[in-house]
Amino acid sequence: MQRFHLGLSQNRTLMMDSSAPNTPSFQNTPDSNITTNTLSPKPYKKSFVTTLMEAATLRTPSFKEDNYFVSLLRPSERKALQELKEKLKASIDSKNGENDGAVMWGIPLLGGDDRADVILLKFLRARDFRVADALTMLLKCLQWRKDFGAETIVDEDLGFKELEGVIAYMQGYDKEGHPVCYNAYGVFRDKEMYERIFGDEEKLKKFLRWRVQVLERGIKLLHFKAGGVNSLIQVTDLKDMPKRELRVASNHILSLFQDNYPEMVARKIFINVPWYFSMLYSMFSPFLTQRTKSKFVISKEGNAAETLYKFIRPEDIPVQYGGLNRPSDLQNGPPKPASDFTVKGGEKVNIQIEGIEAGATITWDIVVGGWDLEYSAEFVPNAEGSYTIAVEKPRKVMASEEAIHNSYTSKEPGKMVLSVDNTSSRRKKVAAYRYVVRKSSSTV
Repeated sequence: MQRFHLGLSQNRTLMMDSSAPNTPSFQNTPDSNITTNTLSPKPYKKSFVTTLMEAATLRTPSFKEDNYFVSLLRPSERKALQELKEKLKASIDSKNGENDGAVMWGIPLLGGDDRADVILLKFLRARDFRVADALTMLLKCLQWRKDFGAETIVDEDLGFKELEGVIAYMQGYDKEGHPVCYNAYGVFRDKEMYERIFGDEEKLKKFLRWRVQVLERGIKLLHFKAGGVNSLIQVTDLKDMPKRELRVASNHILSLFQDNYPEMVARKIFINVPWYFSMLYSMFSPFLTQRTKSKFVISKEGNAAETLYKFIRPEDIPVQYGGLNRPSDLQNGPPKPASDFTVKGGEKVNIQIEGIEAGATITWDIVVGGWDLEYSAEFVPNAEGSYTIAVEKPRKVMASEEAIHNSYTSKEPGKMVLSVDNTSSRRKKVAAYRYVVRKSSSTV
């Protein structure tokens, strides 16, 4: 049975049994085996910019996604849904007498398919159940999808291989099962790259088509089912994003998405947000609806991992944002589960993986998001008098460094100790790790 010992001093020892899954349970017990400086970090005053950032950060989003159960709708909402169906049918019949054009994401909107109710309710919700407004939006969207070729765009080769996995991409799921779309436009600070993608009107149109393709691939992962997963999570990285140059493209993207993808995003997480963005948000937020604001999560630069850990498990977060998810890992199947923990300022955490047999190979990943600290790894044999082996000598891990991946084959029974030392800092960090122990084939 694995044990998690939470020290009452400035040290914590996380003791794991190598034969058990690495999901810790918590017990308050002092760690008397390790001694470090127990002086509390000095208090510091918040700067004006920090105060503004915290004021503009949404800590506990209150948005609650619609479950799309028709039976749970208010009578007025059920009436609006039925009325929208009738008006949509009448509009389609008046044009060509066929319902073939009333299809979205392969789902016929007329004909009794339960999945259609989810789509129609999205348009109604976007227009506060005003049927006439929802119908207008729906008809415009149907026409746009037909003209744009949106139903078949996922199969097109648009030639943006260099942007895949860099600018906008689907990767992993949040804790509630929503597919996550990441957006990062900092690469366009390079003028040559910008000109190659946005140099003229035709290039911009092609990019917008590719961006819609990414979204459509994400929507293919949705259930369109009452009680199911019916929306995405958007994570937008604002680090190094050129402001003026991307304004036109951003406006086009926002317009397309707002007009044609209502209620498709359950949460919008902005990371690496510059201080001036938060100031602007605090100014224009009074003009946003409460429903829209409740979807926003704004995280200042350096807090990406801490913010994302609240919504997404570390094994599903890309390594560049303090997670353990590498695209190459996905070739071996779903990501292996990880455990996350917090390292307080002035604290050192030791992860002890016990029960390692002679000849066994232990492979581990460990990451700490957001700030610099010191890391080391050592193997401690069980036999008295044996020397501790420094697998990785203590070294500084920079805030920008991605997850550490390493392995070690033991020559004798013992335990592996991974140390995360935050004693020189006053800032709390979030961290995550996972490991696999493979016994020697000769002992199996």
